Amino acid sequence: MSPTFHALLAIALWATLASLGTALSHLPPFLLTGLALIIGSVPSWPLVLRDRAAWRVPPRALALGVYGLFGFHFLLFIALRHAPPVEANLVNYLWPLFMVVLAPVLLPGVSLRPLHVVAALLGFAGAAVAILGTRSGGGTSALQGYWGFLPALGSAFIWASYSLWTKRVAAFPTSAIGLFGLVSGVLSLACHAVLEAPVALSGKDWLLLVLCGLGPLGAAFFVWDMALKRGDPRRIGILSYLTPLGSTALLLLVTGRPLTWTIALAALLIISAAVMGTRAR
Repeated sequence: MSPTFHALLAIALWATLASLGTALSHLPPFLLTGLALIIGSVPSWPLVLRDRAAWRVPPRALALGVYGLFGFHFLLFIALRHAPPVEANLVNYLWPLFMVVLAPVLLPGVSLRPLHVVAALLGFAGAAVAILGTRSGGGTSALQGYWGFLPALGSAFIWASYSLWTKRVAAFPTSAIGLFGLVSGVLSLACHAVLEAPVALSGKDWLLLVLCGLGPLGAAFFVWDMALKRGDPRRIGILSYLTPLGSTALLLLVTGRPLTWTIALAALLIISAAVMGTRAR
């Protein structure tokens, strides 16, 4: 199969993450994150049974992997619970832009150009449109709705910084992503046991958790890595901008919300900013 097919498959799987997270938003966030990440690690288990070196990574790389997978998904699920999911999902997709803005800070020998600054302003304008375009009813409800966007921004920052810091640690095999997910999931379930009340899961909950874990939190990471290693990163990077479009369209369908001008404008600004930031290399 071609690298383009692998990339499009990963994008299609990631486009379902926000919708699945919204459908499971009634579950405690640590429980949701933990179970989904552990399930997502399952595809790499057979590799470890054949070769223990598949999960042999330096402690620094393991810590970074837990930071990225656990932190990103936990904050995203929090955001989908406390903010309008369509707008929170768009704010979360500031992470490609954050990668551009943070690169000079986190990577040596990288500098910002004027076009990077323009892209940053454009992207944050899109986030502002998404946030201010929500109508939570005023008062305390409105404040709670706006608070919910902070985890969305945090998830974008974590994924951007994780992606950049992977360039500063020793290279690790794709199979190690399963170890990152397993350790992150166990950590999250430990937090659930201490901090959250136990809940009973229905058959539908388990079905959605399996879909979430094996899809956007599992197979997507593996096929994306295969695409990057075998294909042209520039072409694959451009394809990645289909993700917020597909994710937002699916969320609108699942939640039954109409496409408003604020959602359309926010999506256009954020995606344009990400593309502009990439072109400004």
